[in-house]
Amino acid sequence: MKLVLISMPDVVPIIIHEAAFHLPNLGIASIGGNIDAEHEVFLIDLIRKRRSIKKYLNRTLKRIQPDLVGLSAMAWQYDTCIKIAGLIKEILPGVKIVIGGYHATLMAKEIALTRQADVVDFMIRGEGEIPVRLLVNALAREHPLTEIPSLSWKDENGWHHNLRGPIADLEKIRLPIRDKRRLTGGYHFIYHRIEVLETSRGCTRSCNFCSMKHMYGRTFRTYPISRVLEDLDAIYYGQKVRWVFLVDDNMVLSPRRVAELCEAIIARKYKGLHLMVQADCISISQNEEMVSKMAEAGFCSVFLGIENISKKNLVTAGKGNICSATRKAVDICHRHGLMVLAGLIFGFPNDDEEAIIANYQFYKELGADAAYCQILTPYPKTGIRASLLAENLVENPNDLSKYNGLWANVRTRFLDAEQLQYLFWYHRQRVLGFWDPDKKTRSQGRLWIPIWRFVMKPFLQWRYKRMMREIGWEGRYQREVARWENLNKFKDLEGY
Repeated sequence: MKLVLISMPDVVPIIIHEAAFHLPNLGIASIGGNIDAEHEVFLIDLIRKRRSIKKYLNRTLKRIQPDLVGLSAMAWQYDTCIKIAGLIKEILPGVKIVIGGYHATLMAKEIALTRQADVVDFMIRGEGEIPVRLLVNALAREHPLTEIPSLSWKDENGWHHNLRGPIADLEKIRLPIRDKRRLTGGYHFIYHRIEVLETSRGCTRSCNFCSMKHMYGRTFRTYPISRVLEDLDAIYYGQKVRWVFLVDDNMVLSPRRVAELCEAIIARKYKGLHLMVQADCISISQNEEMVSKMAEAGFCSVFLGIENISKKNLVTAGKGNICSATRKAVDICHRHGLMVLAGLIFGFPNDDEEAIIANYQFYKELGADAAYCQILTPYPKTGIRASLLAENLVENPNDLSKYNGLWANVRTRFLDAEQLQYLFWYHRQRVLGFWDPDKKTRSQGRLWIPIWRFVMKPFLQWRYKRMMREIGWEGRYQREVARWENLNKFKDLEGY
C-alpha cells in the first residue's frame, strides 16, 4: 500500500511572526516510521505549502496515487482538516482518509454524528503509531477492522468505535522519518535550520486547561537513552542540523534521567548543538544541578509555564501557588546561561484590566527573555471548559477554529470577550513594548539579532509611531485583528 501522512498549514503568531518559525511535524514522522517496510510512506507538512495547498496536493497526490491518506489536526485546525479531506476526495475519489491527533482523540464520537464525517473513513484516538500500522496492514490484506485498538471506522451501518488500546511501549517505537520520504523541507527557526526530537511522553501535573491526559493519561514515559542518541545522531550527522526543539511535554519530571541523558550527550561531543525544551517551574527550581548539566549538554533555552501571578487563578488552573518557584526557576536558568520563554495565560474568571497589567508587569520583573502569551481557551473535554460553561463564561463554545490561544473565546466576571481581547493586546504593547534581547541572546543570534536591533526594530518603531498619529490604538488594533482573521484562511480551500 501507499500511504501519505499530512499535517495542517495553520499557524499562530504568538511569539514571533508566523513565517519565522516552521517546525516539522514529529507526529506524522513517527507514525510513518512505524509503518511496516512492505508499504510506501510519504510525509507532507503543509505549513511549508501555505500559499499553494490545492495546486501542490493535486500534483503530488496524483503522482503518488496513495491508497490511504492520513491527516493530523488539533482542535483549531479541524475545519482546515475537513476542507483538505474534501479536496483530496475530489482529487482521488477512491482514496481512503484517516484523521488523528488531539481533536479526533477527544471528539471522535461527536465527529461521527456530523455531516463533515462523510469525507472521513477512519479516525484514530490516541497515539497513532500502532493503530495506523495495524490499519494499513488490515487494509492491504483485507482483514477485518474490528480488533484494531483505538480505531473508529464506518460501514453501511454507521460508525463503530473500537476500544482504546493501551499507551505505547516507547521501547518498541521506531525512529521517525527524516529522509527523502518527507516531501517538504525548509524547516527553520529564524535563520537556523531546525529539527524536532522526542525523549519522553506525557506529564503527571494536574493543569486543568490541558488536553494531554486524553492522549496519554496522567503518565510519564521515557525512551531508552540509546534510542534518543540514535535519533539525535540522525539529526546532527544525517540532516546536518544543529538546532533541535525537544517536543517533550515535560522532560524534567525525572531529573535523574535528564542528568543521565545530558552526560550521554556531552560524551558525544557534538559541536555547535543547540537544544530547546519545555519544563515546569517546580522541577527547575528544585534541581539547579540538573540545569547546570543541561547547559553543559547544549540546552540554550527553556519554556516555563508560569501561567499567572494570581494565586486564585493558579488554583483555578490546577497549578497551585508557583510564583516563588517561578522566580527561582528563572534565576537558575539565567545563572546557567539558558534563555527563558515565559508562558502566560490571561482571561481567568476574576481577571480585570488591572490583573492583565499586573501579569505583564510580573513578566517584566522576572526578567524572562521572551513571552508566550495566550488567552485561556476552553478546549474540549478539559476541566476548565466544564467549570467555565457552568458559570456561563464561554462566549464561543462552537467555533473551534479560534481555539488557538490567540482569540478570546471566554469572558471574565469583569470583561466581555471583546474587551478581554483588546486589553490582552493593548497592554502587551504598552507594558512589554518591542523585544529587547539581552547580552546572552545577542551572542547566540549572530546575524539576525543585529538585523532586528538596528534595522527591523527601528523601522517598526518609526512605522508604528506614524500609524499611531494616523489611526491611534484602536485603529492599529483593528488592523491586527483583520490580519489574524485572514491568517489561516486559504483561498484555494474555499468551497470544500
